[in-house]
Amino acid sequence: MTDELGTPCSEATESPDPSALSRRSLLGGALTAGSASLFLGGGAVRTAGAQTASQGAALSVDPATRPERSYRIRLLAAGRNYAPPAPHASNGDETLYADRRASYSKGLPHDGIGEVDPTAWTSFRQALDSGRPQEFETIVMGNPGGSGPPAGLTPVHRLINPQGGLAYDMQGVDAHLLLLPPAPQFASAWLAGEIVENYWMAHLRDVPFDRYVDDPLAQQALAEINGLSDYRGPRDLGGTVTAQELFRDPMPGCLVGPYVSQFFRAPLPFGTQEIGRQMRTALPGVDYMTTQADWLARQNGVNPASSPPDDPTPVYVRNGRDLGQWVHVDVLFQAYQQAFLAMAALGVPDNPGNPYGSSSTQVGFVSFGGPNFIGTMCELATRALKAAWFQKWFVHRRLRPEVFAGRVHVHLSGQKSYDIHADALGSQAAALAFSRNGTHLLPMAFPEGSPSHPAYSAGHATVAGACTTILKAMFDTERPVTDFFQPLTATDDGLALVPYTGADAGSLTIEGELNKIASNVSTGRNHAGVHWRTDAIESLRLGEEVAIRVLRDHKLTFNEPAALSFNRFDGTRITI
Repeated sequence: MTDELGTPCSEATESPDPSALSRRSLLGGALTAGSASLFLGGGAVRTAGAQTASQGAALSVDPATRPERSYRIRLLAAGRNYAPPAPHASNGDETLYADRRASYSKGLPHDGIGEVDPTAWTSFRQALDSGRPQEFETIVMGNPGGSGPPAGLTPVHRLINPQGGLAYDMQGVDAHLLLLPPAPQFASAWLAGEIVENYWMAHLRDVPFDRYVDDPLAQQALAEINGLSDYRGPRDLGGTVTAQELFRDPMPGCLVGPYVSQFFRAPLPFGTQEIGRQMRTALPGVDYMTTQADWLARQNGVNPASSPPDDPTPVYVRNGRDLGQWVHVDVLFQAYQQAFLAMAALGVPDNPGNPYGSSSTQVGFVSFGGPNFIGTMCELATRALKAAWFQKWFVHRRLRPEVFAGRVHVHLSGQKSYDIHADALGSQAAALAFSRNGTHLLPMAFPEGSPSHPAYSAGHATVAGACTTILKAMFDTERPVTDFFQPLTATDDGLALVPYTGADAGSLTIEGELNKIASNVSTGRNHAGVHWRTDAIESLRLGEEVAIRVLRDHKLTFNEPAALSFNRFDGTRITI
């Protein structure tokens, strides 16, 4: 007699010898347990087919059968995550443009208008195409020939871990099987709309989020954004982008209440310590890479020799500069670890599907308890990064906003003509950059500009999607925030928190504020100028799928029956 894993229930069996099985035979055997295929639809990462298995008889405690059962669980998990290779589609710009105007090349040598050296590009692609570690050591990097960087600069921009995109994972689906839709094309109105948004984010960095409703510059931004040919951010029911939608994301809860998530506000105990919610932020009014010489130096891989001082006064996050600085130096899972600590301290209940919610004799701990979930959540950061790094380096190689704005400046200053959409070339936002700085370059919040890896997908956003999904699986996230504490917002100077008294205060939910903290972290990178809107949105969905696949694998390993239900970022319900 056998159970659902095919293991005899009453007698021991001889353990298989894994070394005697080829990869092909392992996968072939695993497929009998069920296979999965992935497809892309509606701009999101999705899965097809049933991905759950019933949790039948309790896992065996017989030590004689344990090795066989463990082996079969691994096979079952591998089979459920197996799929034939799926084609990955980029936007085609890399093939379209011989000058690589639309492709990532930061850290390689560039000419005077910021176009990559062809020999260096070839060495870069040869390394990526071969995947051989030694090839990556032959990439021709910027500032060659030992001539030294300009005064006050030092070369530090080595490429950040392209081989990380080739790593395998032993839980969940292999990162190379997950798909992202192509990024907007270089010449499109869609991309023009995204760069105009980036410009306005830069111009409004020091304006408190709560002041968007009456700030004259924010109103100017709204007027231009509403007139764009193809802007894909959220709108109100009448189809207008208002101050409540400005620079926000469309996930449930993100358009309700204050811009900043309550998980940046809630009390935060850490064991016996109380962690303050104020932060060290950057000085107001200080932006970088606004001259062509500085912009070009960063593209060639040289950075400022020293970092500027922080604002000496700690503040609560209240504007785009604060949010950008928060995501400049955060630990990748920091926001979600803090959300976990806050929810645990506030007494947010477990997900109703947690098997220990109805037990009168047990509580979860190693399984379906705090240590299990918080450990999984932090661990998901690395799994999400593997998925993001594959997309970055081996599929899309998308240019950063700072580079696109450089193309706008080169075009408008008559140095070279590019096929940039008129919405970007004629934008008030680009003209405002010129009036302030004498160039149309994107004012950057970080001295070094963007990091030395491609834009799409975004690492912060992929991690955000994965970690918040774990928290949704752990907690009853449909509860109102007001069940646990009074919603708060920051004063304009960031020195205090005050009650949020908006008419929608009662509409804030735990789920919405988790979606919002994922959005805040992801979009905080856009406020800094280093990512695009589509980087954030699509990467959140990618991270969500990474987490769902890992949760499904974990369920196979637990003795307890469970059915954890929660809402995806698109609002649809899923049960693990």
